[in-house]
Amino acid sequence: MTKRWLKYLAIVIAAAVIYQLFIKEKGVPSLSPRDYAEIVKSDTLRTTLEFNSISMMQGPDSIEGFHYELIEAFAHDHGLEVSVSPLMSMKERLKGLEEGRFDLIADGIPVTTDRNDSLVFSIPIGRNHQVLIQRKPQNAEDSLRLVTSQLDLAGKTLYIVKESPVILRIRNISMEIGDTIIVEEVDKYGPEQLLAMVAYGDIDYAVCDERIARMAADSLPQIDYSVPIGFTQFYAWGLNRKAPVLLDSVNTWLQRFMQTKRFKALAKKYHI
Repeated sequence: MTKRWLKYLAIVIAAAVIYQLFIKEKGVPSLSPRDYAEIVKSDTLRTTLEFNSISMMQGPDSIEGFHYELIEAFAHDHGLEVSVSPLMSMKERLKGLEEGRFDLIADGIPVTTDRNDSLVFSIPIGRNHQVLIQRKPQNAEDSLRLVTSQLDLAGKTLYIVKESPVILRIRNISMEIGDTIIVEEVDKYGPEQLLAMVAYGDIDYAVCDERIARMAADSLPQIDYSVPIGFTQFYAWGLNRKAPVLLDSVNTWLQRFMQTKRFKALAKKYHI
């Protein structure tokens, strides 16, 4: 058990260290929402995203990740530097965007209508859906815990990352099946740490993006992610509503870049 928790802790510490390195290098930004002209004047685009195997992670030799490399490409093509602040909490990312600490959330945010008034979405960058994470049965006792449909979620406890939008879908499922689904929001860990906790038996069920689960299954073959929790949704970057020129610049660039070989190679690398 100690070794497992040390593994989870190491991933969290890695995210914190990278955050501190970026802050130390780029400095702490002032609290003021900016549009494209102010960003160009400062030479630096301030962004935030989640630390995971899709968005941003520590590779063998450098920082990598689909959204990290994509925002780096946008900045390069516009002659800008990028200040990246990895944050595990969606609430903190949204708060930073609203306050102006960040110009853009360079992460795969589900495109929904129930976000705060300061947020606008870029054009969709991809599609994804939420899935239930559970262990594959190894014996008769495990088989009794196996969830094969959403009806089996009655009375179960699902662990999710704190402030995850999937909580709304879980509440809807609870109403649809006419029974209680217990939700535990976790603020210490991201989706990959919850995946590991399920795999090693510390918790029984979690919910996360299907792509993250699929990538994690290579190293955690004992997990099952076959039961969908949410519908397939478009995912996009998030920007401040007070930055319409930046939004237009991002959308124009994405429309063009997503047709290139560079984007297709990036999408293939991260199974997007």
